Amino acid sequence: MRKRRDDKKKTLQTFALLTQIGLVMMVSLGLGMGMGLFLDRKLGTNWIAIVGFFLGALGGAQGAYGLVRQIFEDEEENHDRGSKKS
Repeated sequence: MRKRRDDKKKTLQTFALLTQIGLVMMVSLGLGMGMGLFLDRKLGTNWIAIVGFFLGALGGAQGAYGLVRQIFEDEEENHDRGSKKS
């Protein structure tokens, strides 16, 4: 019974991580593209939105990497605590 509860918890944590990564990427891309489009309209250009898109993608990738790295560090700490107790 304990294993089943742990598996369910792990599944929900994975789903939450994937949701967070998706939101980070969408918000970053949206902000980058939105600012680029805004500047394109104000300045009369047509290339800043592309730069904004790529900057947003880079920011989103960095944010997603930070989330995944944090999860792995937490897992490693929990694993280390578990092995010290045994």
